[in-house]
Amino acid sequence: MKRLFLKSALALSAVLCLGAVAQPKLDKFVVAGWSKPITEITNLLVDDDKGFFKQRGIELNYLSGAGGGDAVRNLLSGQADVAFTDPGSFFAALDKGEKLRAIYDIYPQNVFNVVSLKKSNITKPADLKGKKIGVYSLASGTRQNLLVMLHQAGLKESDVTIVVTGLLNFAPLMQGQVDATAATDTGLLVGKQRGLEDVNVMEVRQQLNVSSDFFVVREETYQHKKELLKRFLAAYRDSAQWMITNPQEAAQLAVKRAIDGTDAAINLEVIKLRNASSVSAITQAQGLGRFDMTSLQKAADTYKQLGLISRDIKVSDVVSQDLIPPKP
Repeated sequence: MKRLFLKSALALSAVLCLGAVAQPKLDKFVVAGWSKPITEITNLLVDDDKGFFKQRGIELNYLSGAGGGDAVRNLLSGQADVAFTDPGSFFAALDKGEKLRAIYDIYPQNVFNVVSLKKSNITKPADLKGKKIGVYSLASGTRQNLLVMLHQAGLKESDVTIVVTGLLNFAPLMQGQVDATAATDTGLLVGKQRGLEDVNVMEVRQQLNVSSDFFVVREETYQHKKELLKRFLAAYRDSAQWMITNPQEAAQLAVKRAIDGTDAAINLEVIKLRNASSVSAITQAQGLGRFDMTSLQKAADTYKQLGLISRDIKVSDVVSQDLIPPKP
C-alpha cells in the first residue's frame, strides 16, 4: 500500500509539474497613462478580475502620469510600450521630430471643457483674458485644449495666468483661487457631485471637435512588434466593449481597483460618460478604435494655424489603422 501510494503521489506530482511547464509565458506590456488609475479607465485596471489581456498572452502594467505629455515622455524614455495620450501632446512630440505613430482611437469624442462660476460672468472664450485658469498639469490635455480655445478667440497663453491645480481641480475654483478651470466631462461630473453648482461650461468641441485620446507607439515598435500590438489592441477593444455592455459591473469593480472609485453610484455615471466618448458614427460602422482621419487632419492643421506647432503634419503618415481588430 505504501509503495502504491508513493507511485500515485509521484504520478500526481509529475502531472502538476507538466501543467506548470505548459502554462504559456505572458508578454509584459506597459501602458503609460495620462492619469493615475482612476475610474474612467476601469477597463484597464481589472485584468486580475476579467483577464482580457491575459487571455491574449499579455501581462498588463499601468504606469501613472500627470497629463498626456507625461505619457509621451514615459513612452520615449523606454518605460512603456504604448502611450495613452491626447492629440495635442502627440502633435507636439511630432513637431519636435519624434518618430511616433497613433494606432487606436480611444475616445473619438472631445471631452474637454472650461468651467467657471456663473458669478464670474465668463460666457465666451474672449472673457478669459486676464483670468487665472486651472489645468490638471502643464503636460495635460486640459492645457492643450485650453490653448486651442484661447487661440480661437484671438488670445495667447500670455493673456491668461495658468495655474496647475491637479486632477481634482474644482476645489480651487470653488474656493476662488482661480477664475476658471480646464477639465473634462467626467471631472465636471465629479465636481458637481461634490458641491460644484451654478457654473458656465464652454465645451472645446464647439471650437475643435477632435478625439480626446488615442494609443501612440514609437515608430520602431510599430514596425517590429505588430503581432504583440495587435494582441494588445484586441484585448483593449474587448475590455472597452465589456465596459460599454456592463457599466454596472465595471462600476462595482472600480470600487476596489480605482483610486477615486469609493462611490459605486458616481463610478457608474463616470463610466457612462466615458463609454459615450468611446463611440462615434465611424466606430459604430467600422468598430471601436477607428479614426476619423478627416477630423484629425483638420485638428493638425488647426494646431499649425494657431501656432501651437511649427510644422505641417500629414496625419496619414503618422496614423495607422492596420492593427485595429475588425468589427465583430
